Amino acid sequence: IAMIQGAIDRMVIQDYPPSETDWYCVRRYNLSGEPAPFAGGRGYDKSMLIVSTSGQVTGLANAGNELYVSDSAANRIRVYDSETLAELRSWSSDRPKQIAVDSQSNLWILQGKDPTNPPKILHYSKTGTLLSQKITDVVDPTALAIDNQGRLLVTENGPRQQVLIYDISATPKLIGTFGTQGGIYSGTKGEVGELKLNGLTGVGTDRAGNIYVSNDGFGGSGTDLRKFSPLGKMQWQLLGLQFVDNADADPGTDGLDVFTKHEHFVMDYSKSNGQESTYKGYTVDKFRYPDDPRLHNQTHSAASVFVRRIEGKRFLYLTGMFAHQISIYRFDGEIAVPSAIFSRNHSTWPTNQPATGSWLWHDKNGDGSIQSNEYESLGAEDDSIWGWEVDSNGDVWQASESGYIKHYHYLGLDAYGSPSYNAASSEKIPMPAPFNKLLRIKYNSDTDVMYLGGYTVDRPHTGEEWGIVGTEIVRYDNWTKNKTLRWRINLPYDPKANPMLIIKAMDVAGDRVFAVDSRKAEVYVYDTETGAFVTKLTPGTEVAGESGWTDIPYALRAYRRANGEYVVFVEEDAKAKVTMYRFTSNN
Repeated sequence: IAMIQGAIDRMVIQDYPPSETDWYCVRRYNLSGEPAPFAGGRGYDKSMLIVSTSGQVTGLANAGNELYVSDSAANRIRVYDSETLAELRSWSSDRPKQIAVDSQSNLWILQGKDPTNPPKILHYSKTGTLLSQKITDVVDPTALAIDNQGRLLVTENGPRQQVLIYDISATPKLIGTFGTQGGIYSGTKGEVGELKLNGLTGVGTDRAGNIYVSNDGFGGSGTDLRKFSPLGKMQWQLLGLQFVDNADADPGTDGLDVFTKHEHFVMDYSKSNGQESTYKGYTVDKFRYPDDPRLHNQTHSAASVFVRRIEGKRFLYLTGMFAHQISIYRFDGEIAVPSAIFSRNHSTWPTNQPATGSWLWHDKNGDGSIQSNEYESLGAEDDSIWGWEVDSNGDVWQASESGYIKHYHYLGLDAYGSPSYNAASSEKIPMPAPFNKLLRIKYNSDTDVMYLGGYTVDRPHTGEEWGIVGTEIVRYDNWTKNKTLRWRINLPYDPKANPMLIIKAMDVAGDRVFAVDSRKAEVYVYDTETGAFVTKLTPGTEVAGESGWTDIPYALRAYRRANGEYVVFVEEDAKAKVTMYRFTSNN
């Protein structure tokens, strides 16, 4: 397996890279998944072969007793003995990437594209002689394999979204394809289908001719691994789609539709635990909407989703790990179309944004692309804004550690169906007592109730943690009139504990307030009327009683269905999933 080993401060007692150094390695395993050490192996378990300290290993192939490695930084192919991992020989190859070894023991090597040269697939002998055959009719190839008939399979990740099949017995000739042309964007765009591939990253075959295809969507969507029979029938599918991600229920369908930052799931709550969801749609369209924030600045733009119904229409509002911005999407079938962005500060993307200050982008012409004349300044930058809320009216709220709340009123849908906002109709509200720092905000426009999270004069910030809910949640009644303080919840807070006890995210649904701990992912549940503690939700046997951290600001979403059942979604930052709890007020 090609891998990166970063520097760790235990290098004196264990074998790790020195400070500010990365090892770009091949790590060897046995078929049980255990590391397979070798003489001269590096790392704490002696299973790592250091290929470079300058750039990643971009291709691997094992044939007979030889291992072929693409050393991208050095523009070389390196050949190692598979057993001893001693280097046997090497040769120069420009921008080498994936490798496949054919039945003649010759190599097919993908040459990556650069600004002036399109990608191509070159043919080499096992000793490094460049042979005459090559393949140049590819747009975005990402992986290679040789099947049981000696044909070369190439994953084409351009608009075709197919596996291309070449006869390489003489001059390479395209003789077939696998998968529906257009992939996930064929037919109903974004709708999932067995043969609709989506962001191809790998292909492999076995002796029986079964085909295995890995997909990763676009913008770090997550792994979708499928096995197909030689006749093209899907045998199984494994999904690992959620990482640094959370889910939210569509209030317009009583939670039967659930969305994550990239995916649409349809729920059947009559099914048993873990079986409720069906993967229905993929909401990113890379080719029609290349300016989608989800394809850029991932940590800034997309991790947590708010699903809202405005004038009966479904919209997605997305914010990232560091709450830099909130992006707004309207729907065209399964595809979420970029419509607006609120940004609290200047960042590296989009390149045509205002040079300074916070800003609002609105898709004035409905094309989903970002033009320079579509921006509006919102004033000075404020990196202390962690609180974002979209209420049921479509209003956008911000809460700042600097001591204020900003309220942007929803102004209606434009001609293209996108929500409209502007600076002129916004209002700035001073931070109410007892807070000295505001970090979260949740407003119920139906009841005029505001819930705020942050640090207070009585329970101040004493640790080094950042971007959390704070030490208290406070409810205010009659918010737009007199801001009557109703109750205060003292949240668990011990930043010096091991593991530290801090609350990362909060939400309110029905008659319950929810707050999730960052390290154990335990959900504290409180009563909305009194603020009294009700119960605690913890990872159960269905997930082996464990969870990774919750480390995005909106790592928890809650929804109460019409039958009184609560559905609570919690980020699970370890095992590529979202944890879902289901319960009623009585259990």
